Amino acid sequence: MHIHILGICGTFMGSLAQLAKSMGHRVTGCDAGVYPPMSTQLEQAGIELHQGFEPQPMIDDRPDLVVIGNAMSRGNASVEYVLDKRLAYTSGPQWLCEHLLKDRWVLAVAGTHGKTTTSSMLAWILEYAGMQPGFLIGGVPANFSVSARLGGGSFFVVEADEYDSAFFDKRSKFVHYRPQTLVINNLEFDHADIFADLAAIQTQFHHLIRTVPNIGRVLYPSGVVAVDEVLARGCWSETASLGDDWQLQPLAADGSRFNVRFGADEAEVNWDHNGEHNMANGLAAMAAAHHVGVEIKTSAAALSQFIGVKRRMECLGAVNGVKLYDDFAHHPTAIKTTLAGLRAKVGDEPILAVLEPRSNTMKLGIHKQEIFQACEDADQVLCLQPEGIDWSLQDYARQSSVPVLVEASIDALLQQVLAKARPGSHILVMSNGGFGGIHQKILNGLASGGVGNG
Repeated sequence: MHIHILGICGTFMGSLAQLAKSMGHRVTGCDAGVYPPMSTQLEQAGIELHQGFEPQPMIDDRPDLVVIGNAMSRGNASVEYVLDKRLAYTSGPQWLCEHLLKDRWVLAVAGTHGKTTTSSMLAWILEYAGMQPGFLIGGVPANFSVSARLGGGSFFVVEADEYDSAFFDKRSKFVHYRPQTLVINNLEFDHADIFADLAAIQTQFHHLIRTVPNIGRVLYPSGVVAVDEVLARGCWSETASLGDDWQLQPLAADGSRFNVRFGADEAEVNWDHNGEHNMANGLAAMAAAHHVGVEIKTSAAALSQFIGVKRRMECLGAVNGVKLYDDFAHHPTAIKTTLAGLRAKVGDEPILAVLEPRSNTMKLGIHKQEIFQACEDADQVLCLQPEGIDWSLQDYARQSSVPVLVEASIDALLQQVLAKARPGSHILVMSNGGFGGIHQKILNGLASGGVGNG
């Protein structure tokens, strides 16, 4: 089958393209931004890419099926051509369900935060246990170095995103996945561009729970009101709580050692990661793996060898005594937990938090009251004022208990970062985008002697 993918360079769609290619399909695709690293992965996989959305590739070589990414909308030239010519089309999540997941035991990880990391941990545990899982994850687990693979066993791990499926299917992606093992990490308001409020998101999670079979299992955090409210609307599967049924005991203040107990079984995790959020992610991954037969001690041993995920507290380098980290955090809760984890790790050493409020929710100002409150574990916050938003970060910076500098350009922000950094500093860059390449610019600046006096 010849499959043509609109919006192929997104993390989800690019991963799906590679899975389809591995299944023996001919795959082509187009996107407005065909650039590394995803374009490189796709080209190495033998996938033909086209720049832009003119329908000419479909005119020249009519595909059997068009998979339309959720970034596509009416008015897009390729979308209009598909509709006008009555080409067969579907969404990415629907294709995944019908062509791959229907024959697998799906382990899905959902929630506002921690999906990528928990999915990566879970896939690695199953791999360590010899189960050869397939997976599709919204990031690149360092233990695998790819974001998706078919795998050789019965199990498939998928990061279960609540974002919508396509312009013609406004259900959350995860409704299509039909998991037998479901992890709900947490639940907060996000994606304000498509959800009116938290209740709208809870409805989608309720729909997800409706798809879990009676013999399936739902793992959820204890004491989270928003999740309890979803479960109260109906749950027809086995449940186990992360906090009560599955218990976690920190053994080190920074989260680098902790004990996990489930019934009479327990094991200690000793790893290179830190923070309460990562311990919670690890607990969830161990609980999900246990549902498919992995013993707790095996999971703990696997996590001791878990390297991490690109863009999740990834240390990009240490130059002239300054360490630079990259993290995907873009919601106040994620920013807060990421900074808290780093603070627990580095003690009193200076932390510079560099923020780009890039998500649609942030740009709409939904979390403007909380953004700098979330940075209390930093010594200095340096923030970019994005173009095209109608509220001023500086207005809320004045309410911060931590010094905040707001700049209108990346170059100006870069100069402030270099001026504030000093030997022993930890620079944590947080954004859900490329941030104008500021990471490499900081490393280059530090290497050229651009270290200030704090």
